[in-house]
Amino acid sequence: MPELPEVEVSRMGISPHLVGETIAKLTFRTPKLRWDIPQELKQLEGQQIRSITRRAKYLLIETNVGSAIVHLGMSGSLRVLDAEITPGKHDHVDLKLTNGKVLRYNDPRRFGAWLWTKDGHHTVLENAGPEPLTDDFNADYIASKAVNKKVSVKQFIMDNKVVVGVGNIYANESLFSARIHPTKPAGKITNKQWALLVVEIKQVLDTAIKQGGTTLKDFAQADGKPGYFAQELQVYGKKGEPCPVCGGPIEELKIGQRNTFFCNTCQEK
Repeated sequence: MPELPEVEVSRMGISPHLVGETIAKLTFRTPKLRWDIPQELKQLEGQQIRSITRRAKYLLIETNVGSAIVHLGMSGSLRVLDAEITPGKHDHVDLKLTNGKVLRYNDPRRFGAWLWTKDGHHTVLENAGPEPLTDDFNADYIASKAVNKKVSVKQFIMDNKVVVGVGNIYANESLFSARIHPTKPAGKITNKQWALLVVEIKQVLDTAIKQGGTTLKDFAQADGKPGYFAQELQVYGKKGEPCPVCGGPIEELKIGQRNTFFCNTCQEK
């Protein structure tokens, strides 16, 4: 599933090709992805794209009359191509520009979304916590949210109402870097540990975005499509392999139905 770094890299990849251009036509080859595709999106035709922003794992293609909200779901991807290139089986949405290019949305599992907002507000964006790479996400903020919370720290930092975009991979990696056991109750984390964990979350996400920058050219290539970029991971998916710090085995368990990887020696319970 595309996580925040993949979505941010998608924004970076398509923005140079779209911002300042005018939308000629929107084509929907299916009436529904995860939700019905609203016909209000047709209002974007004839409008200049003012900017492309990201909120959590949603992209907003913004114009003066409103915005398309795009979510990549489980398997969605975006590419900027010549409009005459024939769409494939899973190419469900085309946003054609007046310059002859098209933003093409591909989604084999159809679990993504194209939605409409006139004023930037939408139910999918409500109750979202701060962006993890902003100053609003800091140790004082998250420590105040965690008071008396019995839920595991891993589930807590993956709660989009607490902070958006800390997906499973990055929660595992950040907790390992901060040497905090994923099962430890959020309310038991010390202020010093929160300060370190916030730094590690920001670092892990920033590093992933920079690694993904090597794929930016893929967003305008016809042969193939953008995929998950290579990650330099310490513990995620490495059950049974030696811990990079102590050499003991990386262990795995389920927390909130998500695979969780950790070192019992290095990460404090």
